[in-house]
Amino acid sequence: MEAFTITPVARIYTDFPEKFALPRQSGMIEELTGTIVFEPEYARPEAVKGLESYSHIWVLWLFSENIREKPKLTVRPPALGGNTRVGVFATRSPFRPNSIGLSCLKLERIEFSPDQGPVLHVSGIDMKDGTPILDIKPYIPMWDAKPAASEGMIADSGKLKLTLVSNEAFDNELQKLPEEKRTALLHLLENDPRPAYQHDPDRIYGFTFAGYEIRFRVKDDRIFPLTIDKAAP
Repeated sequence: MEAFTITPVARIYTDFPEKFALPRQSGMIEELTGTIVFEPEYARPEAVKGLESYSHIWVLWLFSENIREKPKLTVRPPALGGNTRVGVFATRSPFRPNSIGLSCLKLERIEFSPDQGPVLHVSGIDMKDGTPILDIKPYIPMWDAKPAASEGMIADSGKLKLTLVSNEAFDNELQKLPEEKRTALLHLLENDPRPAYQHDPDRIYGFTFAGYEIRFRVKDDRIFPLTIDKAAP
């Protein structure tokens, strides 16, 4: 088979040092933000000239932690509970022959930095910190939006939100988090950050977000946030 060499054009920096708790799709939580910083070869204003006229962009990126030498033809997508095996090309599973991800992000603004060149500030992210970016293209609603498209096998999955059960103790914990990160965290919890196949009501789950360790428990479609502590350096 003919092989091609693809090198990153940029990297995205987000509040997620690990995969756990990342939204399953881009745009699920609009408050989650990131910055795209170009590699030196592309860190020039002319590379993004005209991009500021678009509100959204397509970002092609690398599932850098899921690269496998031998691709599988079938996978168990999390959206189906991790129990149903379907064809890899019928899913958005990260375990792909070429490990390429696709996200539609809102372009909040372009900042021109003397040291880094053009920096894209984006929202609605679903990528971990440091993810390699392979390409960026403008999102064009006239051609890209298909309102009548079928949702396929996931039409009835992934839409249930958890009821967040808070109390005074957690309200106090929430004050530890920077104010601009609080709404994003609450929406993240409501969308169930657990893997789809984990349903242990007694287990305390945890993930790192914006430099803080977040711990929570889930029972009967309710999520109980517990503690927020500064993550170890």
